Amino acid sequence: MSSQPRIAIVGGGPAGLTMGLLLQKHHLPFTIFELRQKPTKEELAEPSGMLDLHEGSGLDVIKECGLWDEFVPLTAECSQDKTITERGGKVLFEGHGDRTCPEISRNNLSSLLLSRIPAESVKWGHKLLSATKTAAPGHVGIDLDFGTNRKHSFDFVVGADGAWSKVRNLLTDTKPYYTNIQIVTLTIKNLTKKYPHLAQLVGTGSFAALGNRHMIVSQRGPIDSSRLYLMLTHPDEHFAATSGLAGKPASRAKDTLLRDEALLCTFGASLKELVGIACDEETADHPDESINIRPLYSLPYGTSWEHQASVTLVGDAAHLMLPNGEGVNQAMLDSLLLSRAVIKAYETAGKDADSFRSNFDPLLREYETALFQRVEEMGKETEELIKIQFESDEAGYTFSNWIQQLMEGH
Repeated sequence: MSSQPRIAIVGGGPAGLTMGLLLQKHHLPFTIFELRQKPTKEELAEPSGMLDLHEGSGLDVIKECGLWDEFVPLTAECSQDKTITERGGKVLFEGHGDRTCPEISRNNLSSLLLSRIPAESVKWGHKLLSATKTAAPGHVGIDLDFGTNRKHSFDFVVGADGAWSKVRNLLTDTKPYYTNIQIVTLTIKNLTKKYPHLAQLVGTGSFAALGNRHMIVSQRGPIDSSRLYLMLTHPDEHFAATSGLAGKPASRAKDTLLRDEALLCTFGASLKELVGIACDEETADHPDESINIRPLYSLPYGTSWEHQASVTLVGDAAHLMLPNGEGVNQAMLDSLLLSRAVIKAYETAGKDADSFRSNFDPLLREYETALFQRVEEMGKETEELIKIQFESDEAGYTFSNWIQQLMEGH
């Protein structure tokens, strides 16, 4: 009898951690390989992006993992209230959420998932250099090359390694493309105490100001923070370098952002004050760091691949899209559905790797077929949303109407 199947998960984001935890619950062996070093408690306590989890996807995963009681207390940092303004600052929409899509910070979600995964099952600081297929009598395995951390061989590999997935190269030559959107990330901590007028502006939940084909987004989070995202349309993929922003601290980059007619110059005084203070606060908190600006990418909607029995993808590795409120939910749903297939095959096969492969292959085909159909539809919805947000100089009005209809259930 052959040994039990060797399963690797490349990537320790929400998709990879979800996959690992669900396998752990059923006592299946696995190893997660993560590029980053293990974060400290202090790093995990820092503000990070907020994620709203949905019924039918993210929340279903939390419940299936048995984490609901621990999850709920972590969702109080950002309400589901929404405020939308046009670029001058005029409020177009204010709505109160009903707690059906609770928000949790990315760091808190990672900590929650990691709390139930054995420490020895996660290999931190492992940068995947390449993934190659290896033929053996009766099956094809995968070799993962981590350089100084050696090569490791597996029967089945889950690529949860994000936008520039190395695992994806085994399945398709398709690469992400630049979306003509740049994103700047800034944080103001202790907002209510230090800047009560800005706390009133952005509210207790999510805030968005749209205009001139740009968008300023705020999400409240840990340490009474406002996490700002400046989403700027620009045709130059290398805008950070060509604009001179790359390498500058945020406090020195703010003049370019706020005075350039093509960027945020035409936004209202209160919105420019918000951005300017966020730039100063970011530099005060991280004086040795340059402004966080990067281009956004997407995979073509409808990306698929020819089935291979020893490898598949979840999350951004499978269906990278622009921010649409569904990214983490679909990633966690991928892992939930894939884990069910792995668990079913494993329990049917016992601990025999050959039997596992024969039982798992048709289940993996079903997972991938359903995945392709689901994310193609999600891609169409994302394309519609991005058009609403960025294809008009006065998108605030269109977006506020769209949000109102969405919250009213129309």
